[in-house]
Amino acid sequence: MINRLLVSIGLASTALFASTAGAAPPLQPKVMLITMFAPEAQNWIDRLQLKDEIRVPGLSAEYPTIHCNAERVCLLITGMGQTNAAASTLALALAPTVDLRKSYFLVAGIAGINPHHGTLGTTAWAHYLVEFGTQWELDSRDVPKDWPTGYLGINTKGPNEKPPLDYKTEVFELNPALQAKAYALSQKVTLAESKESAAWRLKYPYAPANQPPVVTRCDTLAGNTWFSGTRLSERAEVWTRLLTDNKGVYCTTQQEDNSTYEALLRASREGRVDINRLAVLRAGSDFDRPEPGGNEVDNLLKYADQGAFVPALENLFRAGNPLVQDIVKNWSAWKNGVPGL
Repeated sequence: MINRLLVSIGLASTALFASTAGAAPPLQPKVMLITMFAPEAQNWIDRLQLKDEIRVPGLSAEYPTIHCNAERVCLLITGMGQTNAAASTLALALAPTVDLRKSYFLVAGIAGINPHHGTLGTTAWAHYLVEFGTQWELDSRDVPKDWPTGYLGINTKGPNEKPPLDYKTEVFELNPALQAKAYALSQKVTLAESKESAAWRLKYPYAPANQPPVVTRCDTLAGNTWFSGTRLSERAEVWTRLLTDNKGVYCTTQQEDNSTYEALLRASREGRVDINRLAVLRAGSDFDRPEPGGNEVDNLLKYADQGAFVPALENLFRAGNPLVQDIVKNWSAWKNGVPGL
């Protein structure tokens, strides 16, 4: 009896796409853009004419629809932060009205930027996604004198010990072939900067911080706590190296990307998406630490004075759109996997 019930459930699950298609065929996006809040989405919506809005149950109440165009490019706005990113992405990935099995995903969002690996407006294609929040923490005033920080990996004995990856979400590696292809398509793009950001970067007496923004490749760090300052940023560098066995290079900081990846990974295990078709692009909208001798508090509280919010939004489109257009216009080369360089 139990076996019959399980078989019935399995058949019902298998028929989900088919039964839904009886009323209307599932939408089959070639590209699904993932943004976190409205300003990140607007350039894409306007320039790619994503005029069709389709409601998907389970998305954020603030952003209950995905936006699509006739070329089968769609966009999701998850809502900001880890919880919104995970919940919205998984709701979309499991929606029976959307068939994402062949879709490519592009996360495109703003971030803090490490001045040793980029500048204001820099766009960076990630290879590793590292979770910063999954650590033990002691108040810095209470740590042993020989510790450089109050952060340490869970179930470790000190800040420089790699933790056991018990949560299974601490670090993810993206498809290097897709990262390489995305970078090759975008590396010569001219990026934007404002008068304010161009002036601000000159406060830093070293490159690449004081140079114009370019497209690069380096890794991104996620955590719901928006950190700022030299010591915390240096911990981010160490943490990235620890979790990637010295392979990763921390250059951008944001909140959502590990959560988005885990949601897509779970859907991938169910055959709903292909996790190897995910690319992550982040653009520096503010420095993660002040210039040498600068004010640590002001770097956080007055981050908007750096003037890179609007250029970063623009540069997400400039650097990300070549990948989107190549997928759409050369779908026969992309539909079965990432083509070679």
